[in-house]
Amino acid sequence: MGERMATVSVAERMRAVWKRAGAGMGRGRVAEVEAAGDWSKRRTLALPSILTPYGGGAPGAVVPKPTPANLRRFAETPLVRRAINVIKDRIVAMDWQVRVRRGVVSADLGSNAEARLKIAALRRTLEEPNATDSFRTLMEQVIEDALTGGYGAIEMEATGDAEAPAQMWAVDGATIRVNARWDGSAEMARYEQVSAGALPGAAVELRDNQLMYVRMNPRSFTPFGLGPLEVAFETVNQFLSAHRFAGKLAANSVVQYALWLNEATPAQHDRMIRWWQDEIEGTGRVPLISTEQKPEVLRFAQGTDADLRLEWQRFLIRMVANAFGLPPLLLGLEGDVNRATASELADEAFRGAIEPLAKLIAEHITRDLFSKCIGWREFEFVFNDLNARDEATELAIQTQLLAAGVYTVNEVRAMRGLGPIGAAGEVQLQGERG
Repeated sequence: MGERMATVSVAERMRAVWKRAGAGMGRGRVAEVEAAGDWSKRRTLALPSILTPYGGGAPGAVVPKPTPANLRRFAETPLVRRAINVIKDRIVAMDWQVRVRRGVVSADLGSNAEARLKIAALRRTLEEPNATDSFRTLMEQVIEDALTGGYGAIEMEATGDAEAPAQMWAVDGATIRVNARWDGSAEMARYEQVSAGALPGAAVELRDNQLMYVRMNPRSFTPFGLGPLEVAFETVNQFLSAHRFAGKLAANSVVQYALWLNEATPAQHDRMIRWWQDEIEGTGRVPLISTEQKPEVLRFAQGTDADLRLEWQRFLIRMVANAFGLPPLLLGLEGDVNRATASELADEAFRGAIEPLAKLIAEHITRDLFSKCIGWREFEFVFNDLNARDEATELAIQTQLLAAGVYTVNEVRAMRGLGPIGAAGEVQLQGERG
């Protein structure tokens, strides 16, 4: 009985929080659902840590992403730049195609010529997203933001032109704020862009079908993603500090030894310092010292490469590689790599870091651009290289499966992005390769 009362109490409190969160909604959506008794809608709270009064903000407020300002600067350092480029350059160099979505029947496509024109229009939209960008330059900006801060944003606007049905522009994901009270409707603004130093009320509101927002590592308690550089933030900071120290030490700007003159008077001590600075330091001359007692050199370090903390730097490089899902081999650590492991590590990088992000981007293009913005749900965007093995191995496998009757000729052609062959031998519609 006590457990049931506790459950009811929690449910009542959650419902009260929901009512307070919906109090700021202009349309009073929560009140309408309560009055109509329509509980086929969602009953749980989305982002309760943000909507509750103790979550650090007002219920239903537009939430900014708490991104450290140093992320952009860290992304320009050699180590992080190498990690980002390994993933980004591989994805944008992939072969891609627009094709009919799996499960779509011929009746939904209309005529073969009409579907072919739509595929050509979608391809043209991706190849020429706006007046200045190409597919590669647009995707590079999105992937850069996704790997840096967990956000990658593209503004989409439908044109109504059958030959170029939409235009796209890259948006700085750090300026995008998410509306925590968005209820899933197409008319309500889901995002808004707030530039630094903008006046109140100057935000640009964007609906769900106007912005493609790529989140990496999505979580239930926040509307924002988590980028690999955010995960490696402290590690990169420590690596830069260790690297600067090693550079100063190697350049001898950090002295690790001292001369000890026993029983020297203050005047002799000062005279020795002036003589050393004026006559010896930086000249390469051999110093000659005549004293009653031999001076002694006191070393504060070992005087070896261990003073540079190279092993510590290698460990930090491994941590950065782990944050990006890459093997340390691709960030320059080759000491523990041989022929037997090099190909395995390269395949691990593709499967663990490149393929997931490429599929995420392909899904966003299909869902946000094709379905929501343009309204052509019968087509999808795919990268052809995601499931490809070595070309010779792929060809041998497909030939054997084709000879065994497991695959048909048209199924093999579909794997390679080619259209099927009809009964009369003509090539029918399948897709347009990138």
